[in-house]
Amino acid sequence: MYKIWLILRSEFWRRVRSTTFIVATLLAPLLLIVLMFAPALLGELGEESSEHTIAVVDDTGTLLDRLQDASEEASRLSFVAAHPPADSLRAAVLAGAYDGFVVLPASLLTDDNETITYYSTESSLGGPARLENRLEDAVRDAVLAAREVPDTIQVLMEREVNVSPQVLSEEGEAGSGIILTFIGFGMAFIIYFAVFIYGQFVMQGVIQEKSNRVVEVVVSSVRPFELLMGKVLGVGAMGLVQMIVWVALAGAGMTFAGTLLALFVTPADLGVPTDASAQEVMAAAGITMPTIPLSLVAWFLLFFVGGYLLYASLFAAVGSAVEQQQDAQNLMYPVFIPLVVPLMFVTFVVESPDSLISLLLSLVPFFSPIIMPLRMTAASVPFWQTLLAFGLLVGGFVFTIWVAARIYRIGIFMYGKTPSLTEVVKWATYR
Repeated sequence: MYKIWLILRSEFWRRVRSTTFIVATLLAPLLLIVLMFAPALLGELGEESSEHTIAVVDDTGTLLDRLQDASEEASRLSFVAAHPPADSLRAAVLAGAYDGFVVLPASLLTDDNETITYYSTESSLGGPARLENRLEDAVRDAVLAAREVPDTIQVLMEREVNVSPQVLSEEGEAGSGIILTFIGFGMAFIIYFAVFIYGQFVMQGVIQEKSNRVVEVVVSSVRPFELLMGKVLGVGAMGLVQMIVWVALAGAGMTFAGTLLALFVTPADLGVPTDASAQEVMAAAGITMPTIPLSLVAWFLLFFVGGYLLYASLFAAVGSAVEQQQDAQNLMYPVFIPLVVPLMFVTFVVESPDSLISLLLSLVPFFSPIIMPLRMTAASVPFWQTLLAFGLLVGGFVFTIWVAARIYRIGIFMYGKTPSLTEVVKWATYR
């Protein structure tokens, strides 16, 4: 154990002190924030710049006025009256006088299956979608008015009911279902990429030591199994520290989200008093920070560690069998495929977290690091299932590290040829 500890400590400090580790640890959360909010920001900017003027030939005699009444605030569409022929309207659109034109036949108010055509020079779906929404509202209002439906009934017909899903835990605590589901997606992909990247670190380290013949000197003092365990645990400790830092930064970000929002948005912009608190500003902006149970964070870290240990031992075994990074591709498939398979079931697990398939997937050691945390955010998973999944994951790691150690002890001394998968399997059975 002491030799394993020495190797672990050496691997850990060598990597933690590197500039790459420090930069990645601090910049990765910032990059994630950019990736999360940049599409929304760009979409908003696109919406602000996508003002459209549409020429309307209104054969109904009533719809144009209704479109003009609510166009500005509703959809950034402005409507102007136009007259046939269609050829002149096409020429006006091509010349840039209008962004598009549409003909509204009289049958639009009586025929439920009427389809109209919107002519424009843009292939974007945004304009037609907004036009369709405005036309639906205008047609509905026109039909109701023609049938003399009272205003009170029209108001009742337009009432909306908002449903806020809450997920109850076994302790009776409630949390935002949608937000937790997004968090579950994030956890699943974080574990996937982290396991893959950290496993690659282990494999690259093994390949480098083997190609430099350093491993031949090292194994004169330690057993191959001790060297393997030390490297796997050292890189794993580095990854765990990185994950804890990211979790802490995420928690701090949610705690001070209101203060950060106040740097970009003034209370007056949101219609709240100037002396409003950060929480009030967030509420006015429609931002609700989720309450993430500490148990979920703890299980996330445990499954991350277990998944990493399982796959890192396999990455180390692959690294011991080759002399160069590019030679490892053929041997990587048995490791890569079970890591990718759970991603194919992510949507299914979110939609059916209590199904038999989801349960079985969350218990398989190769899949549980991704599937089980995702299930825990989508439903209330019984404690015994979570504990069983983690126990099987630990057992899977013990078996995997045993197999990997048997491959490692032979592979690190093999030079001159890249073994086939069959040969690697035989190494695991040698005594």
